[in-house]
Amino acid sequence: MRAFFEGIENLFVNFLFAPYDFFRFMESWWAANTINWIFVIIGTVAMVYWLGQLRLFDSRGEEDRSITSHSYLYSLSEVETDIFPVVGILEG
Repeated sequence: MRAFFEGIENLFVNFLFAPYDFFRFMESWWAANTINWIFVIIGTVAMVYWLGQLRLFDSRGEEDRSITSHSYLYSLSEVETDIFPVVGILEG
């Protein structure tokens, strides 16, 4: 069993993460963190796109905002107390 885990270690340390050793020993901080900056840029672009799509759907009015669309949007007076007995306690 020990050889199995040492094989996994060998795979990751000597093969899969070997390109990161190149970045690890660079003198420039900006160049060493190139991969991180690429991920930050991809995440920022994805977030801007997602927020743009949310704004587009909101401006078109395509979202179902009726009370029955989500159960957590019910007001306390509209919920039947026999189904949710806690509501009856909350209303007094």
